Amino acid sequence: MPRAAEITKDAIAPSGARKGANRDYRLDFFRGLALLFIFIDHIPDNTISYFTLRSFAFCDAAEVFIFISGYTAALAYAPVFDREGVAMGIARIYRRVWQLYVAHICLFMVFNAEVGYTLKFLYNPLFADELQVGDYLNDPGEAFLRVLSLQFQPSLLNILPLYIALLLVLPLLILALRRHVLLGLIPSFLLYLATLLLGWNMPGFPAGRLWYFDPFAWQFLFTIGVCLGFTRTRMQDWLPHSIWFARIALAFAVVAALISASWSLHDAIDRIPEYIVLPEMWFDKTMLPPARLLSVLALAALVGTYVPRDARWLTCRAGWLVVLCGQNSLQVFCLSILLAVLANFVLNLTGYGITVQVLMNLAGLLIMFGAGLLLAWFKAGGRVPLAPRRELT
Repeated sequence: MPRAAEITKDAIAPSGARKGANRDYRLDFFRGLALLFIFIDHIPDNTISYFTLRSFAFCDAAEVFIFISGYTAALAYAPVFDREGVAMGIARIYRRVWQLYVAHICLFMVFNAEVGYTLKFLYNPLFADELQVGDYLNDPGEAFLRVLSLQFQPSLLNILPLYIALLLVLPLLILALRRHVLLGLIPSFLLYLATLLLGWNMPGFPAGRLWYFDPFAWQFLFTIGVCLGFTRTRMQDWLPHSIWFARIALAFAVVAALISASWSLHDAIDRIPEYIVLPEMWFDKTMLPPARLLSVLALAALVGTYVPRDARWLTCRAGWLVVLCGQNSLQVFCLSILLAVLANFVLNLTGYGITVQVLMNLAGLLIMFGAGLLLAWFKAGGRVPLAPRRELT
C-alpha cells in the first residue's frame, strides 16, 4: 500500500515545471476537491455545505489547500535550487509571489465591483458589512492602500494573502532544509507554539482587526507540507512505517468525524441535542489549534496509506474534472470567490429555498469544471484532453 510520503515530485507543479515524471493525481484531485468545498462553504446559509469536509472533520478545505500547496511548492521549486542555483530558485518563487499578488489585487477589484453592483439592487447595507467591504466603500483611498499592503482582507479574500506571506519565506525554508529537515521544521514548530501561547498575529485594517488566517500559526502546516515534499525530492521517507501510524490516524479521523457530524446535525436540526461540547478555542480557525492541525494531517496520512496512486476513480470522467480544477488552482479559486458572491446575491433575491440552493451550487460547480476544461484545452494547444494521462519517462 502506498504511504503519504509516496506522493511524487511533479504532482501539481506549475505549468512551467519540469515534465516527464509519473504524475500523482491524488494531489491534483484533493486540491481540486478543496476548491469545490471552498466555493460551497463560502455561500452563506448553504444547506449543501453540511456535506463538505468541515461537517466531518475538525478542519476544512482551507487546511487541505495550504497543506497541499506547501507540499507541491517544495516539489516544484526545491529541485530548481539544485538544477539552476539558489538565485534562480529564489527568482522563480518570487515570480510566483508576484503572480499571486496581482491575482489578489485583480480579484479584489472585481469582487468589490460585484458587491457594489449588487448593493444597487438589494439596497441592503448589511450585505456590504457581511462581506466586510463597508470600509472600502466609505473610504476607498485609504482602504485600497491597505489592500496593496495585504492588510485589508474582506470576507472570502483572506487565503491568497496568507499564501503570499508563506511563499515569501519559502526560499529561506528551502535553504534550511537543504542542510537538514529539522532545521526547517523545529524553528517552525517553536514559532507555532509561541503564537498559540502569546497570540501573535499580523495587523489588519481597519485598526484593531487582525489577519483571519494567522500566518505565524498557519506557517507550521505549510512547513510540514514543504518538508514532506522536500524529502520526496531527495527520495527520502521521514514518515513512520508502522501500521499503527495509519491506525492512529484512522482512529483520530473517525472520532473527529463523529463529533463534527453531531455538531452539524445539531446546527441543521435544533431538536437534536448537542451531546459533546468542547471549548471553541480548540477549533479557532484563525490560530490553527492542534485539533485542526492534527485533523488535516490525519486525513493526509489516510489518503497516502489507503488511496492507491492508480485508483481508477481519480481518472474517471468525474474525477478528471476535479483533477483539472486542482491543476489550475489559482484561476479556479479566484472564479470560485466571484461565483460565491453571485450565488449570495441570487439567494438574497429569490430566497433560500432548497431548490434554488441546489441550482446555485450545481451551476457554480459546473462553471468551475468548465473553467478547468477551458484552461486544459488552452494548455494543450487547442485540444481537449479526453482523460488525464500519466506522463512516464
